[in-house]
Amino acid sequence: MNRYNAIVIDDEFHIREAMKVHLESNCPEIKYCGMANSAASGRKLLEENDVDIIFLDISMPSEDGFTFLKSIDASEYAVIFVTAYQEYALKALKANAVDYLLKPINATELKEAVTKAIQYLQLRRNKPEAMDTYLDSIANLHQQVDVEGSLVEKITIPEPFGFRLVQLEDVIYFEADGNYTLLHLNTKEKLTATRTLGDFDKILEGTRFFRIHKSYLINLNYLKGFSNYQGTFAEMQNGAKLDISRRKIIDFKNVVSNFAKIIT
Repeated sequence: MNRYNAIVIDDEFHIREAMKVHLESNCPEIKYCGMANSAASGRKLLEENDVDIIFLDISMPSEDGFTFLKSIDASEYAVIFVTAYQEYALKALKANAVDYLLKPINATELKEAVTKAIQYLQLRRNKPEAMDTYLDSIANLHQQVDVEGSLVEKITIPEPFGFRLVQLEDVIYFEADGNYTLLHLNTKEKLTATRTLGDFDKILEGTRFFRIHKSYLINLNYLKGFSNYQGTFAEMQNGAKLDISRRKIIDFKNVVSNFAKIIT
């Protein structure tokens, strides 16, 4: 079994200790190399150790996790952010090629995050194009975090064998496919994302996307019309006719009405 060196950077002592115990108990592929209580001491750990994975607290005094990430060569590491509450930054994290854990740490979620981090780290090390996408995604993350409350314009799509950065203006609609999601693009290309439609719905809350059905999340910019003849459908500019669930009809009409006022 390949083993990967990891460090924990968090200003809370009990979190650092808990993470150490969780890693040693649940992640045999991880070699725990040390802990730091600040960004400055975290950089010192990186200098002293050959590190693969960083567990990084978001909210730290003096220098937060995002500022720390800007100060290092992100291409060298897999970063898993750790945060205590549902803050604005989580939407940016979900939209990009980094993972996160909520405190208190859940063992199952930790194992899943570690597995994903190792998979993407190996991918980046073996494929230069994957590294380019990762660095673009990190830059996109910083841009979204730097402007608190800014709308997501680009999103990193995890695919079965990698990930890519997609402009949301190119997505006509998202379609549920079990635990996967299909992205229908204006280029007629179709992407498969290894994320549920519910994940995308949360990321894109408050944007021009609207969930019309348990299976569809549409871009209102591509809505061509609405029909209730022999069923209730949203007609998209690419010719697709998508079911609108009964419980979504009123909300759909209100959203379309408000959206039309904004763009006129």
